[in-house]
Parts: sequence; C-alpha cells; structure tokens
Amino acid sequence: MGEIKSGEKTRVLVVGATGYLGKRIVRACLAEGHETYVLQRPEIGLDIEKVQLLFSFKKLGARLVEASFSDHQSLVSAVKLVDVVVSAMSGVHFRSHNILVQLKLVEAIKEAGNVKRFLPSEFGMDPPRMGHALPPGRETFDQKMEVRHAIEAAGIPYTYVVGACFAAYFAGNLSQMETLLPPKKKANIYGDGNVKVVFADEDDIARYTAKTMDDSRTVNKTVYIRPQDNVLTQNELIKIWETLTKNELEKTNIAARDFLANIEHLEIPHQAGIGHFYHIFYEGCLTDHEVGEDEEASSLYPDVKYKRMDDYLRMFL
Repeated sequence: MGEIKSGEKTRVLVVGATGYLGKRIVRACLAEGHETYVLQRPEIGLDIEKVQLLFSFKKLGARLVEASFSDHQSLVSAVKLVDVVVSAMSGVHFRSHNILVQLKLVEAIKEAGNVKRFLPSEFGMDPPRMGHALPPGRETFDQKMEVRHAIEAAGIPYTYVVGACFAAYFAGNLSQMETLLPPKKKANIYGDGNVKVVFADEDDIARYTAKTMDDSRTVNKTVYIRPQDNVLTQNELIKIWETLTKNELEKTNIAARDFLANIEHLEIPHQAGIGHFYHIFYEGCLTDHEVGEDEEASSLYPDVKYKRMDDYLRMFL
C-alpha cells in the first residue's frame, strides 16, 4: 500500500456520493483534478433524485462504478480501481444511520490490498474524545470508533477528517434547534453563550477533504477543521447576525439542567440531537483541546479561501 506518486492523478472512489456531504466531496474531488469514481448501488431503485445526481456527476467527468454492500466481490472490484476511498455514509439519527455498513468496505479494501488511503465517514466531533457522550447520541461515536479499530487492525492507511459544525445546521439558524433559518425575534442561548464552537461551510469541509486524501503529511493522522475566523461563541455568531440585520434579538439563557430536562421522554433522533448540542455548546467538545498547525486543515491548506460566517449569514438577508 505505497504512497501515491506525485504528478500522477489520484484515483478516488466516493461512497455515499449522493448524500448531503458526499455530493460536495464528489465535486471537490473533480475540482481538485482527482480521477473521480462514484459508487452506484443497485439499492438506489426508484430514487429519482439520487439517480439524476449520479448522472450529473457523470456529466462533470466522474465515472460511475456499480457495486453493492450485499455483494462483497463487487466492492472488492470497485476499490481495486482506485488509490483512495472516501466514505460519506450518513451518521445522524434524523436521516439514515449507516456507520457500521462501512465495515463491509473495510473488508473489501483489506482484500483488494491496493488502496493507499481510506477516509471513513467522520466530519464531526472527534470520536475518541466522546467516550463520555450521552446516549443515544453516543452510538454515532461508538460506531465510528468500531470502524476506526477495524481500519487500523487491517493496517489500512487512513485520514480522519473531523472537528466542525456544518454551517447549514448550526450557523444559519444561529444554533437554534428545530429550524434551519435565523430567528426573527427570539433566540435561545445555551448556558452563558460564551463556549467556543467551530463552524464550517460544508463546501469547504469537502474541499479540505479532497486536498488531504493524497497529502503525505496527513497519512494515519486526524485532520481537524478549525479555521481560526470561524471559531466563535454562540453570542458572537448572534452578534454577527444582529449587526447584519441592525436588529437585536430577545435572548433567553438556558441552563444545562433545563436543556437536558425530560430528554428521556423525547423521540430517539431528538434525544440524540440534544445530546450532541449539549456536548458542543455546554461542554465545548470541539475546542477544549489544542490542535497543532500540522493537523489543522486551514493551516495545511491556506489556498482554500474558507467562507467566514458573516459571509455565510448574508445569504439569509
């Protein structure tokens, strides 16, 4: 499993390519000049949006490869075509929760023996730091750890890309739950609102991912997405919006015990969401540890002009 030779095009297979982050990773890989393959699964059936998305990738220059998670040999044949496999399988409870399906991918990569890098589905909180997480949301971290252990036990070179809140879910709504739009009059503040959080535009997360996959500096490492200008408290994020709109919101501070009260009576996806919000906004799990420049994406790739949150919020004006 040697390194990718410089000057040669890196061949990448994207799994979960029609998903929320996956489609962005496909476009970022094409923009980066990678020879991009997209896994086309027969399970797609009559899902017209996904079918059309796949063929839009083909138009952009990606190659479609048919394989199924229920057919091991088809997966082996697919990964034999490439140097790098990147997975963007969903790991959130309110969509589909498919993290452990990646174990089949690990088996195929192990058998194929040619893959020089595997990037499993990560892109959020750093799982080894989340052993204390609240159930049922901790299932996401436990399963990601199970996948990591399988990758490392198989001796597959890896890169784990972690560390930021997706802007569309956490910034546009000023981190309010149950909406994706900014509030007009009132905002809930978690605790004192002064815990540092990392926000990143999903297109930037995809661009960093496409850059890291054939970078020798990031082999067998975790890369943290923590662009300095996007490390903000919830209060700072709301202040940006208030400045843009010239309108002050009425704020309600929610104590941690009130935020977690009655959690067990809620639906499972909602419980998972509350747990994740708690770790991010009350505990500060994205920023409570140091990250060196050699492991931080915006330092490694300064050529990516990442979107600042004032710019991001302007689209809601």
